[in-house]
Amino acid sequence: MAALCAPPSQSTLRHSRPRAPSFSTRGFAIKMANTSAGAGAGSVPAFEEGQLERPRWTGETPLSRFVGTLISIKPLYSLMKLGARQVLISTAERTNIPWQKMTKEILESEVYKEMESIEDGSLVYPDYYLNPFHAYDEGNLSWLAAAEAEAATMSMVRRAIPYASSVDEANKIVRGNWLEVIEQHHEKYSGNNSAIRDILDIGCSVGVSTRFLADKFPSAQITGLDLSPYFLAVAQYKEKQNFKRSNPIRWIHAKGESTGLPSHSFDLVSIAYVFHECPAQAIINILKESFRLLRPGGTIAVTDNSPKSKILQGLSPVLFTLMKSTEPFLDEYYLLDLDQAMRDAGFENVSSVLTDPRHRTVTATVPFL
Repeated sequence: MAALCAPPSQSTLRHSRPRAPSFSTRGFAIKMANTSAGAGAGSVPAFEEGQLERPRWTGETPLSRFVGTLISIKPLYSLMKLGARQVLISTAERTNIPWQKMTKEILESEVYKEMESIEDGSLVYPDYYLNPFHAYDEGNLSWLAAAEAEAATMSMVRRAIPYASSVDEANKIVRGNWLEVIEQHHEKYSGNNSAIRDILDIGCSVGVSTRFLADKFPSAQITGLDLSPYFLAVAQYKEKQNFKRSNPIRWIHAKGESTGLPSHSFDLVSIAYVFHECPAQAIINILKESFRLLRPGGTIAVTDNSPKSKILQGLSPVLFTLMKSTEPFLDEYYLLDLDQAMRDAGFENVSSVLTDPRHRTVTATVPFL
């Protein structure tokens, strides 16, 4: 693996406690979107779905069980984690994403000073969050994971749109479609409550999705919430360094399942690329909390891997094995009927749209009283 900059020692790495853009769709067949509850994606084209409900490499299929057996063998698991990490880094560097440079800039910055104002030392982490994620033994609770998060996100966007000439072009599709679906859903179902004044971004990581939301809805008050104080420290540091907003983003260290925030205090709750890292019960609990937090007519928007993505269903054995080795709850996510889970939580007007070849955006509304 290409050498990263020398990170701090382990004692340092661990804290004391711890409107739609036009674009080309060449290379992908386009068909009309299948959306539930009659909610269309408007000007957002639909990308091709696979013929299965979910990939064969998930759930209780023989293939999935075989991959699970391989992952359970510790020496193989260690190699898989290393391979998965190398895929991310090499993809990034090959597509002009300066992974190593970006990481070094964060690790050698004053980001560490942000921790004190961010971390809630009384927070008790859920057991599932203490699992290794993304080839980091400490999961999201480390400076290295936080320093590499934005480069990893950029790499994910480039993989989703391989024909894009740059990360910016890829984001016009991935992020542009996501934001367009949110805006159209809210305008259609929020009635007289169409103004988006307050937004909560659950699982905001280092604030990439939060900043896109703030740029899309500049008059809104934005809150980014995450379980990792390391990620939040990076988010706050980058926001201070690079952005001057009329409505500064507020960052909160809390659990998505029990945020401690007042009921009916948001018009939009966004959850971007979070649920595939959560067990099913955590997803259900976060949906319930989101329902509590939203005002009547408010919108929830979840964007994440699509089980029906033709691209994901057709991944090579090497790639899906590497993916599963770094995502401990991936099967639970793919097996959960997210649309139904939203309805069970009380949401209505549930709509699911494939907003790029790999990802879906699921939107729903809190009923009016």
